[in-house]
Amino acid sequence: MKKFLIFAMAILLLVAGCGKQEEKKQKKQVKPPVVEKEEPKEEKVEEPIQEETVNEPEAVPVVETKIEAIPGQHRNPNEIVVVIDPGHQLRGDSTKEPNGPGSLVMKARVTSGTTGVSTRVPEYVMNLDVSLKLKTELENRGYTVYMTRSVHEVNISNMERAQYAETVGADIAVRIHGNGSSNQSIQGAEAYVPSGANPYVSHLANASSALGRCVIDAYCAATGFRNRGVITSDTMTGMNWSTVPVMILEVGYMSNAEEDQKIQDPTMQNNMVQGIANGIDQYFGF
Repeated sequence: MKKFLIFAMAILLLVAGCGKQEEKKQKKQVKPPVVEKEEPKEEKVEEPIQEETVNEPEAVPVVETKIEAIPGQHRNPNEIVVVIDPGHQLRGDSTKEPNGPGSLVMKARVTSGTTGVSTRVPEYVMNLDVSLKLKTELENRGYTVYMTRSVHEVNISNMERAQYAETVGADIAVRIHGNGSSNQSIQGAEAYVPSGANPYVSHLANASSALGRCVIDAYCAATGFRNRGVITSDTMTGMNWSTVPVMILEVGYMSNAEEDQKIQDPTMQNNMVQGIANGIDQYFGF
């Protein structure tokens, strides 16, 4: 009987051992499928990286807006457009035009100007001579320059001269004139600009005043002419119709014999041009 019991127990132990081995085998068989399922998930979800590479909005060109011309804003003369207006013309035109936008005050379209008391050179001739030299000097410095006229036989009103600056995208307008007075002892150069109370272009007053100050100071330093300063005027059609900072430079008194002679001297004209160009440089911060 004992033998039988020992034998039965041995069989039971053997069966239990086999069962455990069977469990181990089953567990080993369960693992591989899990691993196999994970493998296809190779997270080649690196598609977001492709999105970054395909993104190319940087290729869109940047468009720069035009900066208003006030002192020190520009740093490259090649970006600046200057309009020079050689005052007057061969024959005046007494036909009337409004003194400013919407003005009921009517003024002559353009006059022929004064004449040198000593040299007898007409103002319109001197204005163009100096303006052409100024154009060359400014272009040599890198500016883009347009002139309202390059010959004497034209008929361009003061209003049209002022409006021209906008059509060429000018940053500033510089008007070249010679002065005259019944008092022949008066000498010196002056700059005229619109005032802050100007009914048409008060928004241009500060920039125009800065331009006028830079130009008159540099001009007188280069020529030795008396500096009569910056004077405000709100009655000049050629400034009241402007859309950009504007000034008139009265280069000297042609009614004064000594100054008239100086203004016509070729060496002095070179100094005059250098001074105006230096003032424009200073205005733009160069």
